[in-house]
Amino acid sequence: MPRLNRTAVLALLLAASSVFLLFQLHYHRQSAARPGPHFLSRTGHLTTSDVHWTIKKFLGVARRFRLPLFLADSAALALLSHDALRRQDSELHEPHCSFLCTGRPITSFGLLANRWTFNAELEAAAQEKGFQLLQITGSDPRLASLDDLSGEEIPLHFLFRLHGYIIHVVFLYERSGPYLWHGALRLRPNTDRGFAPFKQLDYGRHAGAYDRQDLVLTVVDGLDLRVPRNISHFLSERRHARFLECRYRDARNFLQMYPDDSSPEATEFRAKAKAVLRLAARTLDRLSVPFWLSSGTCLGWFRQCGIIPYSRDVDIGIFAKDYRHDIITAFQGAGLPLKHKFGQVDDSLELSFQGDGGVKLDIFFFYDDGHFLWNGGTQAKSGRKFKYVFPVFSLCWAELGELRVRVPCQTLDYVSANYGATWNVPRRDWDWKTSPSNVQENGVWPQDRWAELIQVY
Repeated sequence: MPRLNRTAVLALLLAASSVFLLFQLHYHRQSAARPGPHFLSRTGHLTTSDVHWTIKKFLGVARRFRLPLFLADSAALALLSHDALRRQDSELHEPHCSFLCTGRPITSFGLLANRWTFNAELEAAAQEKGFQLLQITGSDPRLASLDDLSGEEIPLHFLFRLHGYIIHVVFLYERSGPYLWHGALRLRPNTDRGFAPFKQLDYGRHAGAYDRQDLVLTVVDGLDLRVPRNISHFLSERRHARFLECRYRDARNFLQMYPDDSSPEATEFRAKAKAVLRLAARTLDRLSVPFWLSSGTCLGWFRQCGIIPYSRDVDIGIFAKDYRHDIITAFQGAGLPLKHKFGQVDDSLELSFQGDGGVKLDIFFFYDDGHFLWNGGTQAKSGRKFKYVFPVFSLCWAELGELRVRVPCQTLDYVSANYGATWNVPRRDWDWKTSPSNVQENGVWPQDRWAELIQVY
């Protein structure tokens, strides 16, 4: 058998390699000419062109089924702010996707659930476009009560996935507050944990509550989108949106052991207390002063999802740093005359206003001592001062009497600090000076300042 010429073999291999490289180049050009995600960048992420195309494709499905969507993505909305827009202009490389392409593998949209009827064909239409759909459902809290703990299943989150990119649709439901609410994203045991980067989602770690949104239609990266009219307000809300649902099951167990007072007097007090709380919320909202349910009012919400009928007052807390000099005049202008004023702005301030039908509104101002929070109390006849110490807490939204209010997120710690380990046992002999678990003596006001610091009307 004749020996092959080495030069001929090398020439043959070189020709074959050249043909293969030409084929690869042709294939790459053909692929690049086709729309849609088809290659990954060096970092392993879809390119901006791919992301833009994916969002555009999803919006086409959304329009077909008339999904009432708005852009709720925190990163994209932050870029839409004016300051960010000016910075972005100077750094712009691909103007066709300068806001929606945030470098994250997710874009979030809010869906106004009360304006949309679910269509079972949505999933099939999305699959035709290449999307995979993960649906997260949960119980409807609007139907839950002390009498019915079940509630029907409603959609909470839809996650559309295409080539590793996630479109997160968050269902926002109207509640009686009035406000918008979304549920937490809880995966069932058989859910694919690798379907999406769940820890990177903007929404779903907790339930959330938002003001009703005033939306505007605009063009973002060449796409027609609705966005919140006040983007900065929406983003601020998102950072403090965590919502705590009333503990109906525990409340029902409590009321089975300690039946609620259903007398006409108790019913009338609850109605008047809710009216006072609603008036206080409107007044403080106009002043942009956040408050939360405190003392017995907080205990009633946490323990029995209602108002304790024998408490005879409404208690709220305000951080001392949020004090405004016009709070008193604002409440008096709203029809709540000042009943007493104890302490001063930087020490043990307490305000009490007289509501309708003898229902008193007590406002306790809380001070940050670095490692704990505290509010003060004053005995009018002796000038004695008291301090009530609480562990540091943050604020969450909740609902009481069809009113959206704030409560300490760490509610059990808050209630336990004030009422001790037996907080779940009713007490009608409560004494504000000696009964609280967290009360401490805090000195005496100088008698020559009583006229200034102890005012009773």
